[in-house]
Amino acid sequence: MAKTDDVVDGAAEAAPVESPLGYEQARDELIDVVRRLEVGGTTLEESLALWERGEELAKVCRRWLDGARARLDAALAEGSGADEAAEQE
Repeated sequence: MAKTDDVVDGAAEAAPVESPLGYEQARDELIDVVRRLEVGGTTLEESLALWERGEELAKVCRRWLDGARARLDAALAEGSGADEAAEQE
């Protein structure tokens, strides 16, 4: 499991999201972060670091999903264009 926070001068800081991070890897770590937040038992600083990590992981997942959606839309548009060209022949 990836480290979710580093203590520097007594303050917790969120670890940066590694790049490139795959969708499944980001999703699985995000699930773990959510579980840890739901269970509780962490300090305020640790909870904030987990929250920030979760936000970054959610952004990674959103970028992957947006990219997949764009590819799907492009493939569907390409398929419609081919269908229209075939109908005109």
